[in-house]
Amino acid sequence: MSRAPTVNNPDPSLINADIAPTTDEERHWSVFNMASLWVGMVVCVPTYMLAGGLIDQGMNWWQAVGTIMLGNLVVLVPMILNGHPGTKYGVPFPVLARASFGIQGAHIPSLLRALVACGWFGIQTWFGGFAIYQLVNGLLGGALEMPDLPFLGISVTEFGCFVFFWVLQIGIIYKGIESIRLLETIAAPFLIAIGFALMGWAYLAAGGFGTMLSAPSAFAVGGPKEGQFLSVFFPSLTAMVGFWATLSLNIPDFTRYAKSQRDQVLGQAIGLPLTMTLFAFISVAVTSATVAIYGEAIPDPTVLAGKMGGGFSVIVALFALAIATLSTNIAANVVSPANAFINLAPQKFTFQLGGYITAAIGLAIMPWKLIESTGGYIFVWLIGYSALLGPIGGILIADYFVLRRTELDLDGLYKHQGPYTYVKGFNPVAIVAFVLSVLPNIPGFFHQAGLIDSFPGLSVFDQIYTYAWFVGFGLALGLYSVLMKIIPHKSMA
Repeated sequence: MSRAPTVNNPDPSLINADIAPTTDEERHWSVFNMASLWVGMVVCVPTYMLAGGLIDQGMNWWQAVGTIMLGNLVVLVPMILNGHPGTKYGVPFPVLARASFGIQGAHIPSLLRALVACGWFGIQTWFGGFAIYQLVNGLLGGALEMPDLPFLGISVTEFGCFVFFWVLQIGIIYKGIESIRLLETIAAPFLIAIGFALMGWAYLAAGGFGTMLSAPSAFAVGGPKEGQFLSVFFPSLTAMVGFWATLSLNIPDFTRYAKSQRDQVLGQAIGLPLTMTLFAFISVAVTSATVAIYGEAIPDPTVLAGKMGGGFSVIVALFALAIATLSTNIAANVVSPANAFINLAPQKFTFQLGGYITAAIGLAIMPWKLIESTGGYIFVWLIGYSALLGPIGGILIADYFVLRRTELDLDGLYKHQGPYTYVKGFNPVAIVAFVLSVLPNIPGFFHQAGLIDSFPGLSVFDQIYTYAWFVGFGLALGLYSVLMKIIPHKSMA
């Protein structure tokens, strides 16, 4: 194995121990560790509910599972490509972004990614806290049920469980990045076993797969949405890509610890699409089984766990949901914003402080309001932020693979005056390419979010928004590649 590259004479204001290139000693994540990272992130309440959301939109089980599988095969490509510089140079996402956006301009993509992560941190924390509420409330015979508070829209006991789970995660943030690897490695086999156990329970209780998977597609001949499959499929596919578009940007935050390119590529290929597809099938099968078992579909595993009954099953369910949410939230939604905040001021921020800020924002945004409806969750939240993150991914890949042929000036990434200075630290080409690639999706987003009712050519923009991530990614990749050929990518200071 080749030795890890080192940086010479960096500017102190651009580096600290958390965002410096990883050393040989730190590069010990294997294929198993990388795959475990993905298993730990995939197995969580929101991914379980993804397939249920597609069923709610009218798909049958194989249409929902197939859509999720295809979406994750698509997003695996930028995931592996953006993981390459992390392993080769040992740098995190905000430092890598300095090459394309400029030393100062890198704050734009890293903080946008951080903002989305803060939203997801809050959502995951809400699911974890709500799991505790459901299960404890079941044990106490409904004693936690109270009226909703006027401003919050949830009860004081629900809010208390949310805060309790929030505090739990603060302890893991305090332990630092290595605790995440250990958490994922331990959690992965446990979570897979719990998933199979849940499906086994549903299989026995519902009387086999025939009952579990018999619900027809609403798009079939004679169905309530006959002939409308593609109008739901394409935005749903974009949402599936958007679900992990966040990690496809900051995956260098993890691949910088991989032993080799083989470890990061194989680990991700095993861990992401396979686990997402398996978990989607479990979700669909179990949710369908609840119709036969309880007389209604229960797509939320926290609600299902509360209904299963029995003290031991409640305890196991509580533990499994807590581990699943913790393993996803800490890895997927703390590392990126923590590194983004460090990148703002390396001499003032540490990983722990960045994580605490992330947690504070996740607490303040009242995440339960982001996921009030399936339509809002998929068509506003998931597709909406994919319109922002797709262009960033296109620019990163165009810069690293198309223009630089995987060759970066590592020392230059840590210098104010160097090859990545551009214009006062900002690369105007990257900023222009980013803005132009986001613009086509804005009218469609405003329409879906209910902010506008009419706009010239709105139907066209709605169609463009259906493919938000793909449109943004493709436009940015093309624009950046062409414009950087016209305007040389050397420093223009």
